[in-house]
Amino acid sequence: MPTTTLPPIPDLLVAGATALTSDPARPYIEKAWIEVSGGRVQAIRESAPEHVDARTQVVPGEGRVVTPGFVNVHTHAILSMVRGVAEDMGFAPAYTMGVPHGHDVRPDEAYALAQLGGLEALCFGSTLINDSFTHQEIALAAMAETGLRAWGCGRIHDVDFSRVHLGEWTYDTKIGEWTLGLAADLIDRFHDPADLRTGVVLAPHAPDTCTPDLLRQVRELRDAKGLRINTHVAQSRVEVDFIRERDGMSPPELLDSVGLLDDRLIGAHCIHLSESDIARLGGAGAHIAHIAKGNQTHGSTAPTHALRRAGMNLALSTDNMHADMVELMRWALATGRLQEGRITEAWQPATVFEAATIGGARALGLDSEIGSIEEGKRADLVLFDFRRPHLRPLTNVLGTLVHTGQGRDVETVIVEGEVVVRSGEPVRVDRMAVIDAAEAAARALWARANAEAEAHQ
Repeated sequence: MPTTTLPPIPDLLVAGATALTSDPARPYIEKAWIEVSGGRVQAIRESAPEHVDARTQVVPGEGRVVTPGFVNVHTHAILSMVRGVAEDMGFAPAYTMGVPHGHDVRPDEAYALAQLGGLEALCFGSTLINDSFTHQEIALAAMAETGLRAWGCGRIHDVDFSRVHLGEWTYDTKIGEWTLGLAADLIDRFHDPADLRTGVVLAPHAPDTCTPDLLRQVRELRDAKGLRINTHVAQSRVEVDFIRERDGMSPPELLDSVGLLDDRLIGAHCIHLSESDIARLGGAGAHIAHIAKGNQTHGSTAPTHALRRAGMNLALSTDNMHADMVELMRWALATGRLQEGRITEAWQPATVFEAATIGGARALGLDSEIGSIEEGKRADLVLFDFRRPHLRPLTNVLGTLVHTGQGRDVETVIVEGEVVVRSGEPVRVDRMAVIDAAEAAARALWARANAEAEAHQ
């Protein structure tokens, strides 16, 4: 009599959730049982499996919607220190007098603020964030402790940032050597392309804070290590005018001239672009880190419709405004529709959901591992509690998530098969301890910033 061999007992089972997968071959599953073993999705079934016993950790799915973890491709977690202020300044904090700056942050403050930013992102459903700012050797470790995949790099520059907020752009090769050296050290310590818990994406700060020679050195390091680039591009008129005067070209033209404009480039903002800039970025197959809320908060929008049509991959990023990728999808959808002046097939909830998930993974070169719920991929999963009035009825689940959902609706977050947020609370760290430490750090930084501003009056 032949015997039937049952599949292995899964480590974890998401039981009966509605699935939005970001897999074009199977984008929606009304009831999904997702089996996870060894940190990866082993099977996706549409009925309850029989080979589950007490050894399997069961995550309830009834009344929940499961999605891939969001991939936030451009953040500055430590800049939570200017939350509620930077949104109304009209310009980036690094260029502004009277607020704390990156060079003001002390190591213990960097740890506290980075962990706050990482925890916020995790609890709102991001399973990977790509961060850039100061003290990244501290920040990446602090964020990773929450259970998040923490990628990033210290900002690479040869401008003297201690003078930029005073309106002075002076360059020093020693500063460039120092920041590039910090990036090289970070690669040795944190870049782990096998485990993916931490990684490095080189971050030349912006065209106006880097000389062309430094940008060429960044390209050489990128090529030697096989990495990607994350930089601000055409984020302000000041930057565009400055590069035109200094180098006789636009920011995208400058990046092209130094060998950085290709499909390994993630360009944040991309607001002030000419038609030829748009064609150049799209033709290179670059990725846009679309900061929809941050841009509109400052009174501008990136030409995302034209950039997508030209060939850029759309990914989403919260920058330093907040870490709610669900809210960000709404802003991104509104941006595209405003540019077209109507509702079209080009800008639907599926467009921005893809950008928040597999589009972000694609920008980082990780789309074969994360960004969608597929058998064989890493089990980075988010469960939203849809048993709430603003998320019912379930007429269109994806449309409801994008139009009325919030990061606060996240109930469970799973990274590589490990539950790191349960019932909305982090598992690995103490939420209030993280908040209290960050509050103390921000108060100290603002006290010093106010003292500096008074000294320059």
